[in-house]
Amino acid sequence: MAATEPQQAADPDAVKRHPTLFRAIRKRQNPRLRRTDITVTDDQSVKRAVKAASLGNAMEWFDFGIYSYLAVTLGHVFFPSGNDTTQLLSSFATFAVAFLVRPLGGMFFGPMGDKVGRKKVLALTMILMAIGTFAIGLIPSHDAIGVWAPALLIFFRMLQGFSTGGEYGGASTFIAEYAPDKRRGFFGSFLEFGTLAGYVGAAGLVTALYALLDTAQMESWGWRVPFLVAGPLGLVGLYLRMRLDETPAFQKLEGGTAHATEAADGVETTAKGDLAKIFRQYWPTLILCICLVGAYNITDYMLLSYMPTYLSDELGYSETHGLLILLAVMVFLMLIISQVGKLSDRFGRKPLLMAGMLGFLVLSLPSFLLIRQGSIPAIVIGMLMLGLSLVCMLGTMSAALPALFPTHVRYGSLSVGYNLSASIFGGTTPLVITALISWSGTNLMPAYYAMAAALVGVISVACMKETAQKPLDGSPPSVETDEEAAELVHAQSPDPKF
Repeated sequence: MAATEPQQAADPDAVKRHPTLFRAIRKRQNPRLRRTDITVTDDQSVKRAVKAASLGNAMEWFDFGIYSYLAVTLGHVFFPSGNDTTQLLSSFATFAVAFLVRPLGGMFFGPMGDKVGRKKVLALTMILMAIGTFAIGLIPSHDAIGVWAPALLIFFRMLQGFSTGGEYGGASTFIAEYAPDKRRGFFGSFLEFGTLAGYVGAAGLVTALYALLDTAQMESWGWRVPFLVAGPLGLVGLYLRMRLDETPAFQKLEGGTAHATEAADGVETTAKGDLAKIFRQYWPTLILCICLVGAYNITDYMLLSYMPTYLSDELGYSETHGLLILLAVMVFLMLIISQVGKLSDRFGRKPLLMAGMLGFLVLSLPSFLLIRQGSIPAIVIGMLMLGLSLVCMLGTMSAALPALFPTHVRYGSLSVGYNLSASIFGGTTPLVITALISWSGTNLMPAYYAMAAALVGVISVACMKETAQKPLDGSPPSVETDEEAAELVHAQSPDPKF
């Protein structure tokens, strides 16, 4: 290790430009920075990383979106019982089954990502997701092979869920570790841009099929088209991911060329990928992660996955009308989500997340009262109220969650926490809401369910630490230019005022 450099007087202008980063550095065990300790990001590399991670996320939600948007048709194809409610519940139960194995996928792929690298695991999850989705499009109907049809559907849904267990944690970790500290929220928001793009692609394709084909054609072969599209999409995503380099933070742990602060040098790299250690040492943060993701997932799946079924099944709208309204809302959210990411960089993650949680807590009931009126303007206004609340979380969560955990266990911890929560709360949302409406007799149950989730979310956001503009725990400070790196070194001072 090089000798400590001489003490330097602080540069007041540089301190003013990077106050949050300097405060974070001062809190480290050894605040002295060398120039080689600071990661200077390459703009083109960051953009490639964001593109590859976001495309994978888009594919994931394209796959899950088409299943939920085709829930009624798939119920007829695979679960012919003669009862529409039973068919819908069976279809949503199969939707939820994929989430039951997601924690297993998270426990398998997450620690693997901390051991062998983010890039390799993300490529593997992409392959498995594409295979699972493409295979669903090839399954014969119940009329052709009987009980084997739903059995095969469940098997490939479980393959989808297992691969997805390593997707979000890895993709969000990948972007967070590539992005400069001051713009992590902006770049992270593109991961959820991919989520919306996947939903929009799925909703657009399903809407077109419903418009062009009659019921018999949809149930005969039309439903297969969106699933078969996933094959080529998977190959494109795999190509993009294989062209990437490992993140600077992971290269540091592997003894590569990236540099960290001396505090980060103390990380026990031999403990990477230790699942038992994650549960033993990071369980308080895991609980916080589960609560945040639970509140976020319930509201997300309620609006983006379940709403078309709600409009058609509960309010009598055609599938096409419901999807067209949701499409318009999602396109609007895509237009503003990167601006939300910028706001989270400027004002912090907590204010944006709190705004989203409070939005669902206060606006869910008025929104569903408007939606229940049935007129198109009322439905659009109600869904926009929910959408604006959701985008505060969509544009922020992918930067906030990776920052909860240190680098050497980030992929594993986030994959485990995210997927446990998604399994318990996210994937079960359509099934639970459908069952609650049937049990209670009121179609306002989605609002009450969202409000309960938002209340948990408000408490969770209040308990989390602010991480905007700060280096990731166990990773080097990350800046955009050599000039910024030089400023960080020159601005150090033993004076604790800053």
